[in-house]
Amino acid sequence: MKKIGILSAICFLLTSFATFSNAAQKIITFNYDITTKQTGEKELQNIDGKIVRELKIINAIVAEFPDYIKDSTIYKLTGVTNVEEDVYQNWISFEKQALSTAIMPSVKEMMTKIKVANEESPLSIPSLTNTKEEQKSEIPWGIARVKAENAWNTTQGEGAKVAIVDTGIDSTHPDLSPNYVGGYNAIKPELAPTDEHGHGTHVAGTIAAIKDDKGVVGVAPKAAIYGVKVLDGSGGGSYSTIIAGIEWCVDNGINVINMSLGGRSSIDSFHKAVKIAVEKGITVVCAAGNDSGAVNYPAKYAETLGISASTSSDAIAYFSSRGPEVDFVAPGYNVYSTYKGGAYKSMSGTSMACPHVAGLAALAIGLGHTTPAEVKTALVNASVDIGLSINLQGNGLIEAGKIK
Repeated sequence: MKKIGILSAICFLLTSFATFSNAAQKIITFNYDITTKQTGEKELQNIDGKIVRELKIINAIVAEFPDYIKDSTIYKLTGVTNVEEDVYQNWISFEKQALSTAIMPSVKEMMTKIKVANEESPLSIPSLTNTKEEQKSEIPWGIARVKAENAWNTTQGEGAKVAIVDTGIDSTHPDLSPNYVGGYNAIKPELAPTDEHGHGTHVAGTIAAIKDDKGVVGVAPKAAIYGVKVLDGSGGGSYSTIIAGIEWCVDNGINVINMSLGGRSSIDSFHKAVKIAVEKGITVVCAAGNDSGAVNYPAKYAETLGISASTSSDAIAYFSSRGPEVDFVAPGYNVYSTYKGGAYKSMSGTSMACPHVAGLAALAIGLGHTTPAEVKTALVNASVDIGLSINLQGNGLIEAGKIK
C-alpha cells in the first residue's frame, strides 16, 4: 500500500509539472491611449507571462503564459481590451478534413472527384501532370481566360507593389527573380522569406511571372512582387504571424496583398489588422476556400475581395466555397505556374484563382487607380457574367482589356 501511495504521488507531481510547463500563446490588445510597452515585462512577469512579439498595427502584444493563467487574470493588466488565443493551424490544406466528413457523393460525383484529385489538393493541390512539356505556350489557360494580353499594351502592372502573404517565394526562380524585390519572414524575421512548401511560389507566378517567351507569364508581368512568409513548410501558421505579415505590408507601402489562405473561424485581432491595411490603401485579395461550403476567413470579411474558382469551361470548380461574400470568380482549376526549385507545376484551388485577381488589381493600379475602392470599381466594371449565380461568381469574371 505504501508503494502504491508513492507511485500515486509521483504521478500527481509529474502531471502537475506537465500542466504547469504547458504554455498558451495569447494576442493581447490594448487601448490606443497607451502603448503596449507601457505594460512592461515586469507586469507580465508578475503573472508568469513572457512577451513573444509586438503587433503595433493593432496595438497588441503576443505573449506566452502557463496554461494555469486564465484570461480573466490577463484582463487585469493595464489597458487590456481583448485577449485571444493565438491559434496555430494549417491555412492551405484544412479542407481535407471537411471532405472526409462530407456526405457520401454519388458514383458520378466520386469519379469526378477522383479525376480532380489527380490534379489538385485543397487550396493548393499539385497535379500529377506537371511537366514543362505539357505547357505548350508561355500563357497558361487562366491568364488567357482573363484576357491579360489585351491589357499589356496599356498596363503590365508597372508601379504596383504586390505582396504574396503565404509560404514565401523562390526568389531565384528565373520567371520571378526579375520582379522579386524583397520581403519579410514573419516566422523567423532574421531569415529570408524562402519557400520550402511551393505554394507561395506558385501563387507568385500567376501574378507576375515575367514575359520572356519561356516558362510562364503572369497577369501583371511588370509588377513588383514581395514574398511575405507567414506560413511554414507545412502550410501552417498562427494568427500573429499573419498579422505581423500584414503589418510589414502596411509599413512598406504595398498596394496589393494576395492571401491565398483561409480558415473557418476568425478572431477580432485578425479582422482588425485587415481593416487597417485596407484603410491604409491596400487592396486585399483572398481565396474563398475549398470546402464547397461557406466562404472562409479572411475572404469572408467585407473589406476584402473574396475569389471563387472556375474551370476552363467557366463552370464553378466543385471544391470552391461560395456565398454572398464572393466578389469575383477566376480560373482555379489545373493552373500551371512557377514552383519552388525553379520548377513548374499544375495546381488547383481558390488559392490559384486568387492571384489572377491580385494580378488584375495590379493592372488597375498601373493605370492609376490607387485606393481599394477605386481598384474594386475598375474590376467590377471589367467583369463579365459567365452564367453562374451571384453566390458562385460575385460580380463575374474580370477581363483585363476592359479595365479602364
